Amino acid sequence: MTFFKYQGTGNDFILIDDRNEDFPAAEHQYIAQLCHRRFGIGADGLILLRNCPDYDFQMLYYNADGHPSSLCGNGGRCTVAFARQLGFISHRATFRAADGAHEALIESDGTVRLRMHDVAAAEPISTTNGDVFLDTGSPHYVRFMAAGPSTLADLDVVTQGRALRGSRPHGTNVNFVEAPAMASQPWFVRTYERGVEDETYSCGTGVTAVALAAAGRGAASPVRLRTPGGELEVAFEQHPDGYFTNVWLSGPAVLVFEGKL
Repeated sequence: MTFFKYQGTGNDFILIDDRNEDFPAAEHQYIAQLCHRRFGIGADGLILLRNCPDYDFQMLYYNADGHPSSLCGNGGRCTVAFARQLGFISHRATFRAADGAHEALIESDGTVRLRMHDVAAAEPISTTNGDVFLDTGSPHYVRFMAAGPSTLADLDVVTQGRALRGSRPHGTNVNFVEAPAMASQPWFVRTYERGVEDETYSCGTGVTAVALAAAGRGAASPVRLRTPGGELEVAFEQHPDGYFTNVWLSGPAVLVFEGKL
C-alpha cells in the first residue's frame, strides 16, 4: 500500500488513498504504530481519503493514538492538496469530515484555504484569567499569556496542557497565546493536542479558535498567527451578537515524501 506524508506548518500526517476501502481502519493499534516516530512512519495523525456521494471525497482522521477524532484543520488542508495530487480535483473541492461538509480553494501559490463551520461566541470558562472555550470542529481551550517577564517561548506547554486537557467533557485541546507587540505582527500560538498527547508544531482548528478569541480582544480579520511550524491566517465575519461566519483557515500544505507499507 502506498502512503504519502504531508505537512501543514509542521503539523504532519500520513495520507492514504482508501477509495477502495481496503485499509484496516478498525485496527487502532496498527494506526498508532504507523504514527509512532520511532517504530513507524511518524505523524501527528493518519488520514484516509474515501469516496463520498455528492462530494469530491470524504476525509477520515485518526489521531496519533490510533483512534478516530474530530475535525483536523491542517489535515483537511493537506487532504485537499492530496486530492489534487491524485488528479480528481483542480483548484476547488467540497468534502465531508467528522463535523460535516467543507469547501476549500487552492491558490496559485499552493496556499490551501479551508472554510470552517460557523462558530458561536466564545464561552468564558474562567473569570480570573480570561480563558475561553470554543468548538471550531474540535474543542479548544484558549489561554492568553499574562504580560510579564515570562514568555510563551519559555512555557512548559506539555505539563500545562496536560493539566488543562481534562477540563472539558471528553477532553480538549489547549492553546497558549501571546499577543503581538504591534498590530502588524502575528499572534504567537503553541498547542497541546489531545490524542497526540503532546505539543504539535501547529494546529489548524487551534489557531482558528485563537483568532476568534482574539477578536474579542480587538483583533481584526484576517488574523495572522505564528506557530512553531510556521504562519497561518484566519479570516472571518464577526457579528454583533458574537457569532462568527464565513470563517476561512489558510496556509501551506506540502508533500514531504511517499513510500510503501
